[in-house]
Parts: sequence; structure tokens; C-alpha cells
Amino acid sequence: MPIAHSWRGPANGRVTLVLHGGGPGCHSASDFAGVVAARPRHRHLLVDLPRYGSSGPSDDDGPVHAAHARVLAALLDRLGTGPVDVLAQSLGGAAALRLAVDTPGLVRRMVVIGATPTAGPGIDATVGARARAEYYGGTGPSPAKMRDLVGRLEWRDASAVPAELVEVRHRAGTTPTALATASGARGAPEDLGPVLGAVTAPVLVVHGRHDPFAGPDYAAHLAGLLPAGDLVVLGRTAH
Repeated sequence: MPIAHSWRGPANGRVTLVLHGGGPGCHSASDFAGVVAARPRHRHLLVDLPRYGSSGPSDDDGPVHAAHARVLAALLDRLGTGPVDVLAQSLGGAAALRLAVDTPGLVRRMVVIGATPTAGPGIDATVGARARAEYYGGTGPSPAKMRDLVGRLEWRDASAVPAELVEVRHRAGTTPTALATASGARGAPEDLGPVLGAVTAPVLVVHGRHDPFAGPDYAAHLAGLLPAGDLVVLGRTAH
């Protein structure tokens, strides 16, 4: 299974593994372009999870987060990175938490943004499915639909969404792999609640106060399940 990855920053130094969210067209180079540009002296490993960005489809139909963790562990082993820091959004945050459970020696510390890896107060598990149905349904995907999706769900200020981001996300959301999986399986559902207590790495849970997927109460619940979890809630911020 081809897994796309790229490097940013210096050739040596501590590695930060960067993982994207699960919305249409998400991939690490788009989700974290601003962060990477603002930290040019840091070494970033940007990875596209299976079925996203430039990565191919998955041949692992097991529980989704465990499947992603296996892919990531194999990639890190092949690249010889040693332990990494992790910067991860939403779906990528759940994959990172599973990675920290299954291979704790690979994860030093994590920042997990907007992740919902288990049940909890205030979570709306239908938001993602509705967003995908709206983007891919009807007359099919379009840049206008992508702008609406990002503006409603991901950015608190829809007027601030860059045109370049809309274009890049729409292009990534309409690749053959993305279209093939739009209405199909993206891996078996997995609730990480029973295993989160095994995450020994420090985790900073970052959450937007206006996140439509789950509110601050959920973020506090998640941080409380992690033995070394801390919480930051950002105002004027969505997903």
C-alpha cells in the first residue's frame, strides 16, 4: 500500500510527525501549511493516511485507528526516525493516540487538535458523514461546495478561508482514490476509550470553542482520560 510522505525543514534534528484530519480533501500539506511555514527550523514529516492526499487505498479493513497506527509504525521504522513528536488534527489525532498505545517507544509527546477518538459529552458523530454526503452528493463535488464545507465546519470566520486552500482541498478530494472511497468504507469504526489510559506520552489536547463536531466539554473529557493529558480551548475557533 503506497503511503505518501514528504519532509519539510532541515535534514537533521528531532522529527515532528504531522497528520491531517478526515474531511474531504484533507492531507497534511494543506492542513498544516501555515504551521510548517512558521517553523522553518523544525523538521516535519508530513504523512497522508491511506485513502487521503497522494496515498493509495488501504488493504487493511480492520479497526480504522489501529490500521492507521500499523501503517505509521511501519513507515517510521522504514525511515529510521526513532521517537517522534506528533502534531495531528482530528482523524490524525486518533491515529496518533492509537500509535502511542501500540508502540509507545515511537512517540515522545503529542499535540492533538479537534480529535474525537471515543464517545463523550456533546459529541455529534453525524457531522462528518453529513459533510461528506453534501460534498459528494447531488451534482457532485465542486470548489463552491468545498468552500462552504471549510467555512461552516473548520474555520470560525468563513470569509478568511484562502482561495488556494479551497482549490488544493477540492483537488485532493476528487482524486480517483478519494472518489472511490467517498461512499465506501474508510475502515471499520473504532472506539479508543478502553485503551486511552495506556497513552503514557504527554498529550496537549487543543480544541476550538466553536467546534461543531464536539464542544469544550468533550475536549475536557478526552484530556481527563489521558494519564498525561492537558487541555487548551481556543476561542473564536472551530474545527
